[in-house]
Amino acid sequence: MDKKLLFIAAAALGAAGAGAQSPVAPAAGPALGWTPPAGLVTMPIWPRTPPDAKADVPPEGGAPSRMVAGRPYIRLTNVSTPTITVYPAKGKNTGAAILVFPGGSYQVLSMDLEGTEVCDWLNGIGLNCVLLKYRVPNSGPYPRSPAALEDAQRALGLVRQHAAEWGIDPNRVGVMGFSAGAHLSVAVSNHYDKRIYDPIDATDQLSCRPDFAVVVYPGYTTMGNPNYAPNPDIQPTANTPPTFLLQAEDDNTAHVESSVVYFMQLKNAKVQAEMHIYSEGGHGFGLRPRDFPIMGWPKLVETWLHTIKVLPPQ
Repeated sequence: MDKKLLFIAAAALGAAGAGAQSPVAPAAGPALGWTPPAGLVTMPIWPRTPPDAKADVPPEGGAPSRMVAGRPYIRLTNVSTPTITVYPAKGKNTGAAILVFPGGSYQVLSMDLEGTEVCDWLNGIGLNCVLLKYRVPNSGPYPRSPAALEDAQRALGLVRQHAAEWGIDPNRVGVMGFSAGAHLSVAVSNHYDKRIYDPIDATDQLSCRPDFAVVVYPGYTTMGNPNYAPNPDIQPTANTPPTFLLQAEDDNTAHVESSVVYFMQLKNAKVQAEMHIYSEGGHGFGLRPRDFPIMGWPKLVETWLHTIKVLPPQ
């Protein structure tokens, strides 16, 4: 049976009104590193050297920070040992889990803006969060480099392998990504039937197909100007997981066509999909408060998760 198609377009919202802020290029600040919070489960995702590892990678560290909503955010770079960190649900555990992929143009990882801050929100609505620190720089988009997609596939297998231990339902494991991380969510949603690396152990015998995907201001899903043709390496089928898409029309980094083109591919493949397009918001906003209607997007995601029955009925 064809899956139900949900399409909500909010493109006509117009200006945010008095007090709205115009997008401003973030200022550079001091380099900020990142370490997992104490008390959380953190593990490397590979038992030995990762496949397609690069030689002579400089030590992991912070790139010069930038500002969003008046605060700097972490831009981690030179990641050669990818890890996952598990953030358990707070209060009632619904059993659902989301693997979070920070953005950063496959050059850096926005570890707090599009990582830990997202996990805090997800934990608060009963979701377990698994934050993936995947390899950068120059790790994607696939197939230019396989590293990030290899890390994502492996991480999904690990979450399912440890599902009982972490209080997770292995049939309700999704992905959420931002910018380059959103592309990674799309890539693993469409490259899951086999590993793109040689399987290593029992982890790689488990499914790496997400059960759902949340894709926030994605890049790399089209070939860009002049006609924004679909990326030929992204070929949705009826088995591509249900997908939520969000983007601002004035996004001058990834461009709104990145969401619109992928949405039409999903529609044509009869995949359950929901898209929200707002007129203002720019790129890279995460969850930090700004005076734009698009900043209500977390509630939209929560409602959608109830709709697709990842979260229990409201």
